[in-house]
Amino acid sequence: MIFPFSFDTLPVSRWKNGGGETREIIKVPSPDAPFLWRASLATLNADGPFSLFEGVDRVIMLLEGGPLWLRGNEINHQLERWQPWAFAGEWPLRSEGIAGAGLDFNIMTRRGRASASVQVVSSAHPPAQEGVAFVLQGTWELAGKQCHTRSGIAWQGDCPGIVLPCSDDALLLLAEISIL
Repeated sequence: MIFPFSFDTLPVSRWKNGGGETREIIKVPSPDAPFLWRASLATLNADGPFSLFEGVDRVIMLLEGGPLWLRGNEINHQLERWQPWAFAGEWPLRSEGIAGAGLDFNIMTRRGRASASVQVVSSAHPPAQEGVAFVLQGTWELAGKQCHTRSGIAWQGDCPGIVLPCSDDALLLLAEISIL
């Protein structure tokens, strides 16, 4: 199935700590866990702790806003715009240095059952059988339809075909899922 979406139409839920909001793009169910894989967009308004997810691998990418720090135990990582960073869901992390409104992309996969690869692409690309494509800038043809900034598609088990840039400034966040 292919699911088109735009940022403005995704359902919003508040974080437990009040530091932002999450907009879930897709959650693929699993018979023995809350999800096999899940992708979301989160608004960042204040520093705070990350939720812990045992047995889950995560990739985060800052989409909008200034750089911020992810810190915990011996981790001291600066998250910069459009640079994906992978980490274990059980790591006790907190964000620090949020100076204004920001937006990030998160993808979580059940460890040992699925994995995610996240990159920014600017040219035609044949995606994996499952994943998410989110337009960062410009115009893209995704699953036969034109998509603009802050819109995209998610798909599971039904590859959308080659993603094609339609403007000179086109940049696309492409998250591809491998089922292990």
